[in-house]
Amino acid sequence: MHITLLHNADADALEEDPGREARADVERVASELARALGKGGHEVAVLAVGPNPADIVAPLNARTTDLVLNLCESIGGDARGEMAVPALLDLLGLPYSGSGALALGLALHKDKAKELLVARGVPTPTFRVVERLTRLEDLELPFPLIVKPSREDASVGVDFDSVVQDERGLKDAVRRVLRSFKQPALVEQFVPGREVYVSLLGNTPRTALPLSEIRFGEAFSGRPHIVSYRAKWEPSSPECIDSPSVPCTLPSELERRVVETALAAFEALGCRDYGRVDLRLSDDGRPWVIDINPNCDLHPEAGFARSAAAAGLEYSALALRLVDVALERTHGHPSRRPRRQGRPREAARPHRELLPRRGALRARGHRPGVAAE
Repeated sequence: MHITLLHNADADALEEDPGREARADVERVASELARALGKGGHEVAVLAVGPNPADIVAPLNARTTDLVLNLCESIGGDARGEMAVPALLDLLGLPYSGSGALALGLALHKDKAKELLVARGVPTPTFRVVERLTRLEDLELPFPLIVKPSREDASVGVDFDSVVQDERGLKDAVRRVLRSFKQPALVEQFVPGREVYVSLLGNTPRTALPLSEIRFGEAFSGRPHIVSYRAKWEPSSPECIDSPSVPCTLPSELERRVVETALAAFEALGCRDYGRVDLRLSDDGRPWVIDINPNCDLHPEAGFARSAAAAGLEYSALALRLVDVALERTHGHPSRRPRRQGRPREAARPHRELLPRRGALRARGHRPGVAAE
């Protein structure tokens, strides 16, 4: 089977890029996955996506691609470009792994994602979107609060000063977001407590891998227990060293509620194949969704791969499983199912999508969400 592995190549696209480390990491993930899939018997071609995503059309048309493994997380240093790649693949009629353009756009626009969660009755902290400092006068949320860029992921723009206890701290944090990221600030209630991650894999029924949580150490003494950008992307920093991801053990009833909440959040955004949902557990044991990560980090040392390993899926097996999940959804059968020349594809079940490369039968395309001005 021929797999084309797409990744963004924009770590140096911007002179000042607060998310440069996260963007550079995608290339390392692509290398690891290509190696794992090659060992599994697949023919893998790696294709970088530059500032003009249309440039990938000719290379994709020039080869016979059975599946595109989409790792692209941004275009030209802008995370909002993430949704352009699956939209383009839909137009080309190419099956691909992971979530579609709509789900990626909703997850990136955090306020829209939270509006959907509220509409579905999925617990998420109360929030407001602030586009100008003058709007803070109308903000009626109890402290403590956390302030984040509303159109970023990977903890970009999050540090200890993002958690605020008073009006002055709130104004300073919102000003930093507006000036540094040129986008609205998301202000939401900060939920102290354990930070739990639920990694999800598969089609319907979707599987929750063993839970993990962040263990906050000495570097967080007297500071907010949050996973900042530094904690996530600067390995030598005290915040990173003192915030390891560890297996999470919960009472069975609470674990059930956590998993059900994560599944409901994933479904609300229409996410597919694999991803991670981040939650906080309040003092009363209630799970609150704080982020949804479709197409989450697939690095061998990242949380998703560690949860898969805890479930018995080592990295090479996980790579092959990702391929199978995508093919089950798009073609109705996994990659290692015996095939014969001319054998028709299986009919789609309710949760499947039939999408041949160039045939007459096409799945309904996804329309990207409207990017913020």
